[in-house]
Amino acid sequence: MRLYVYVLEARGLPVPRPRLHGGVLFYAKVTAGKQRFRTRAVEAAEPGPGGEDLAAAAPAWNEEFVFAVGAEEAEGEEFEVAVARRRRRGGRGREVVGAVRLPVPAATAASPGERRSVPPTWFTLQPVGDRRKGGGDDGEASAADCGKILLSFSLYRENNDNVVIHMSPSSSSRSDTDAEIERLTDMEHSGSNGAVVDSPRSRDTGRTSLDNSDRWMQTDSNSVTEDDDLAEDIAATANGSSTEQMAPDASFEEAMETMKSRSTPDTPEDLDGGIIFEHTYLVESKELNHLLFRPESQFFKELRELQGTTDYEEQPWTWKSKDPPSLTRTCQYTKGASKFMKAVKTSEEQTYLKADGKSFVVMARVRTPEVPFGNCFAVVLLYKIIQSTGLSGGEESAHLTVSYNVEFLQSTMMRSMIEGSVRDGLKENFEGFAEVMSRHVKLADSVGMDKEQLLAPLQAEHQSDIRLAYKYFCNFTAITTVLFALYIVVHILLSKPGPLMGLEFNGLDLPDSFGELITAGVLVLQFERLLNMISRFVEARVQRGSDHGVKANGEGWLLTVALLEATSLPPVSCGSVDPYVVFSCNGITRTSSVQLQTQEPQWNEIMEFDAMEEPPAVLDVEVFNFDGPFDLAISLGHAEINFLKHTSVELADIWVPLEGKLAQTCQSRLHLRVFLENTKGPETSMREYLSKMEKEVGKKLHVRSPHRNSTFQKLFSLPQEEFLIADYVCSLKRKLPLQGRLFVSARIVGFYANLFGHKTKFFFLWEDVEEIEVLQPSFTTVGTPSLLFTLKSGRGLDAKSGAKSQDKEGRLKFQFHSFASFSKASRTIIGLWKTKSSAIEQRAKMEEDQEEDFSSVDLDDVHAVLSIGDVPLSKAYTLEHPIDAELLMGVFDGGALETRTMSRVGCLDYSATPWEAARLGVLERHVSYKFNRYMSIFGGEVVSTQLKFPAEDGGGGWTIHEVVTLHNVPFGDYFRVHLRYNVQGVTSEAPSSRCEILVGIEWLKSSKFQKRIARNICEKLAHRAKEVLEVAGKEIASAVSG
Repeated sequence: MRLYVYVLEARGLPVPRPRLHGGVLFYAKVTAGKQRFRTRAVEAAEPGPGGEDLAAAAPAWNEEFVFAVGAEEAEGEEFEVAVARRRRRGGRGREVVGAVRLPVPAATAASPGERRSVPPTWFTLQPVGDRRKGGGDDGEASAADCGKILLSFSLYRENNDNVVIHMSPSSSSRSDTDAEIERLTDMEHSGSNGAVVDSPRSRDTGRTSLDNSDRWMQTDSNSVTEDDDLAEDIAATANGSSTEQMAPDASFEEAMETMKSRSTPDTPEDLDGGIIFEHTYLVESKELNHLLFRPESQFFKELRELQGTTDYEEQPWTWKSKDPPSLTRTCQYTKGASKFMKAVKTSEEQTYLKADGKSFVVMARVRTPEVPFGNCFAVVLLYKIIQSTGLSGGEESAHLTVSYNVEFLQSTMMRSMIEGSVRDGLKENFEGFAEVMSRHVKLADSVGMDKEQLLAPLQAEHQSDIRLAYKYFCNFTAITTVLFALYIVVHILLSKPGPLMGLEFNGLDLPDSFGELITAGVLVLQFERLLNMISRFVEARVQRGSDHGVKANGEGWLLTVALLEATSLPPVSCGSVDPYVVFSCNGITRTSSVQLQTQEPQWNEIMEFDAMEEPPAVLDVEVFNFDGPFDLAISLGHAEINFLKHTSVELADIWVPLEGKLAQTCQSRLHLRVFLENTKGPETSMREYLSKMEKEVGKKLHVRSPHRNSTFQKLFSLPQEEFLIADYVCSLKRKLPLQGRLFVSARIVGFYANLFGHKTKFFFLWEDVEEIEVLQPSFTTVGTPSLLFTLKSGRGLDAKSGAKSQDKEGRLKFQFHSFASFSKASRTIIGLWKTKSSAIEQRAKMEEDQEEDFSSVDLDDVHAVLSIGDVPLSKAYTLEHPIDAELLMGVFDGGALETRTMSRVGCLDYSATPWEAARLGVLERHVSYKFNRYMSIFGGEVVSTQLKFPAEDGGGGWTIHEVVTLHNVPFGDYFRVHLRYNVQGVTSEAPSSRCEILVGIEWLKSSKFQKRIARNICEKLAHRAKEVLEVAGKEIASAVSG
């Protein structure tokens, strides 16, 4: 059995006046048999008034002591509580103020697992004679001046069964009074001056406890012989309270059912410190709660083994008197040493705040008084288990969230340091927590992350085209399945029915051999794959957006981005926003469609990037506002997704915060689903990449062992697909050289050093490197050559701690020297960098060159253009050139002048047919070209028909009327653009010409954005026409003067 003694406070203790030598400290000593404990020494709270020689002191301790008591020895055994005082400083002695001897509560009536308690009661201290050591200044105090002490004690008989203990009627005083004592022990005191520092809860509890104790105070309690009667009176009073009594052997499940039947409060919000752990598991919330918090949980047993926790002692769950009543238990253990702190004793009080069968909320209050400043704070954890059915398969799941807060019990200058240490310690603890959880329940965060399943709702239907179906189903899977099925059908037709064998009966024909069983299984699998292909083909939708639905080509690293939605996009000057998104990766660009007049757009579009030979490191995302296909795009925000800093589970459903002044003001976010997969497999891809690098580097590159690769990945927290190419021992040049190791992989350059436990670790991307220089040996590099990495402006800021310097343009510079073999290291590193940088440039050029050429001109769009008088035209520009008009018309004759001019103004793949007679006096030709990205962010193709006829005024000039149709730009099918060039000669001494440019728009469909599009189109295309004539004039003038 265990005897719990709670020493709360004292009052009316004599204090010499005046206080000499800085004050008097009081402490209490508790003795039970040969076991002795003492409280800390605290200064009296406030002296009492009066002019007498002694002043009354009221120290407070609020401490608990536990004594081991034998079952036979408990009968008639007593324990003593004495109060002593001593000088704060300057005094050499101490003296006992008074003492009280109390009997241990009777244990005969206590059943296993039951607690006999005496509530907080004021006992009069009795004089104990002159026990002073070293002499005191005052004489022996009288009994009336010894004061009183507030005590509570209980005898607990241990129970070996894992049950939740509820108090029987004979011990029901525990329901009211012992709960108050437990809450009183939460109060903390300063170690220097003994001032009481408590929370509002503890202050309320203190007032309640004092009220109860005053009610039961015995004025003449010179002995405690009547305390048994007192406990009985208290029990009788408590029986009439509102606390519902439970049977002593109620189990944990029954306690949960009891809480479920009571009225439960709302689920509390997460604590202010933030969420430290959040995952969803494929298990019912009730089972997850049972796994975590049942008595002697196997989960926490494994967690203690993993974290090195020892001396674990778990008290049973007990009811706590609150409104409504709740379950509480206390766990004490020695926390294993970690990299943040040594092994310390820890006390954790867990309380159920809610348990309604579907939602469970547990508040845990953790105290570590042995750590520095441990008495100043407590860590509060909030476990929330919420049942959910949000998975695609409809499976039951439980969402576990753990938030924390640091509750400061007294002010301290080390607040920020304590908060940081707590945060780091909790992160380390919950890493092990997650690892043990994965052994017991399946993580639902990774369930349903199959790419096809997630993207199936977003897939667009393809056109029901026979040619498209032929391309889609003309593959090995479909062909072999059809042939296999035909082969079996023919076999069935040629075979005769056989007799029934084995367990067969009429209507049930079973395989007669293992060969038949395997054949049937293969056929089923093949048909399943074919049916999946057919379902995907049928369920696809019509393409929307410029790059939506475009399938990726090739084998290698395939990147798929699903653009779902955006929230809180910033409005532009006109008050509305028409957003679209541009994705860039390894020089390849994909563009979404435009969503009109919305700050909460929903795209549900899928962009696929063609296969890349090297794994991409970064996906650049930028949101623009559409104001016309040729207008300067206004950036609404941008973001960068680093594949090395996110797991595949995180990328499968990620909210990306946008950066930029406008986006950060509105806290704009994009909702994406990003999938990066390697179709060649990790081993094949690694060997092909190393083989390619060997040709560039000029030396053999060996595949590193799996263990070395794994160590490298854990060191820099990299994904599993990242593999190590080479590593070198070298020194990092800063103010002082730092010896470490340089790691080189397919996407990063990393450095790691460990100098007497002080670790330096950073990495930056190859894409961020702008230049690598070889520096000659110098005194600062210990006479060895060095490599200087210069990053692009504003890049690699995460590695700034290892940079040697930063120039005025914001470029970080890293210098490495003292390589064991500088020639091998420099050749490998520079070769990898050149290959990486050139690959990105080549990808961008290939993306531009691989755009589909227009082999023929669409004549339907320009049919019957001779009715040109129906479109109103407005004059945009008037130009005069000191060039003859006939020479200027050379820009429309399809010769070298026209080709050079169009190339200079940004027209790609320019082609024009010869002039042909359309009717009498009118010539016609067709022109096609593409806009470069500087002309339009969308690119886009142009198909136009030009008509050439003499000027109407008969002055010898020419008129060129052009009808332009735009493809692959937003709203390109809503309009046509009409341009007219009036070129006439000017009569003067020197040959000169005058040209007028008129522009107009023919609307094919109505749109509420006609004014905005018309303004943008007319301005941009008229300016381009002016630029064409200006460039042509310069070319002609240069040729004439030459």
